[in-house]
Amino acid sequence: MAGRRAGVADLCGSRLLSRDAPATDGLKAALAAEALRLGFDCLGVTAPVVNAERAAAFERFIAAGQHGDMDWLAREPSRRTDPRTLWAEVRSVIMLGVNYGPDEDPRAILSNRSRAAISVYARGDDYHDVIKKNLKTLARWLVAQAGCDVKVFVDTAAVMEKPLAESAGLGWQGKHTNLVSSGFGSWLFLGAIYTTLDWPADAPERDHCGSCRACLDSCPTAAFPAPYQLDARRCVSYLTIENKGPIPREFRKAIGNRIYGCDDCLAACPWNKFAQEGRDAKLAAREALRAPSLAELAALDDAAFRALFAKSPIKRIGRDRFLRNVLIAIGNSGDAALVPAAERLAADAHPLLRAAAAWALAQLLDEDAFARRAAAALAAETDASVRAEWRTPG
Repeated sequence: MAGRRAGVADLCGSRLLSRDAPATDGLKAALAAEALRLGFDCLGVTAPVVNAERAAAFERFIAAGQHGDMDWLAREPSRRTDPRTLWAEVRSVIMLGVNYGPDEDPRAILSNRSRAAISVYARGDDYHDVIKKNLKTLARWLVAQAGCDVKVFVDTAAVMEKPLAESAGLGWQGKHTNLVSSGFGSWLFLGAIYTTLDWPADAPERDHCGSCRACLDSCPTAAFPAPYQLDARRCVSYLTIENKGPIPREFRKAIGNRIYGCDDCLAACPWNKFAQEGRDAKLAAREALRAPSLAELAALDDAAFRALFAKSPIKRIGRDRFLRNVLIAIGNSGDAALVPAAERLAADAHPLLRAAAAWALAQLLDEDAFARRAAAALAAETDASVRAEWRTPG
């Protein structure tokens, strides 16, 4: 995906500061230049207030239970809908974006069922670490220049980054609920600097989605009950990352070979034609994670898992949940050569894996072969969830 490289003018825009604040305007231009040097691609400023419509939508999302097991989202929701409850001294929020546009269509791998599809954002180093380091450097620069106080956040605190980024003019929240940028499509990592500087807010970006439904129609599990609404409990990203238990049966076949996250709704966005490949080498995809073999992944023990995913966000879910996902992909592969991999994991110490392996074998073996394998397993299996998988193939 090709596109123009950002410059200071792109970062600053033409609407960021009022003409009657030349000193602030100069400082913001200098901040934008420093941000560009550090690898950021867009910057905007907003007041520490979440748009009332976005705040209400978040509260409805929580009330409907659509956050699933992500209990931290429901904890003290006012901390998310009002940035000042997180830090009372904040006067302005500086929102920054880093482009991580892929160099290929991430959906192409979905047709190669013996290989794994890993979400674009997780193919390189953990963006939290990469961006936060640069964000802290930029914040220290601002403190040195302006003598203000600051706090920095990268998707690790009660900060509603997307509504704030929308208010700061970086883009708009599309129908898939993610931020869409006219310059970078749906491929932006976000970071925030809360500051005591009282800067004029930039003009918010307006919604350019129009009648387009590409993102909604692309979802393999129908996770969008309506435009601009997400039911996380149906989302492949939630199911393969946040969900700690078995993948619900109703979603297993739809997941295909997506073993960590899902890019379908992002990749479907027409605004991606303006995106460019991510510039930061640390955010670039590792070759080993572009299209790894399901057989090789299924063979990972804990030490090998940790070594392969060092500095990767994937490491956080642990080997057992990761291999649960791999087993679902193996079951969907239609590749009989993967039966030995599923057989090995059917004897794993963790019941989560034994259960997923039983389902995978039910998809790959013929009815008689599975019945014989199930009878042998049930003679020794004591875990109720695993026994249920052997008794209910399909």
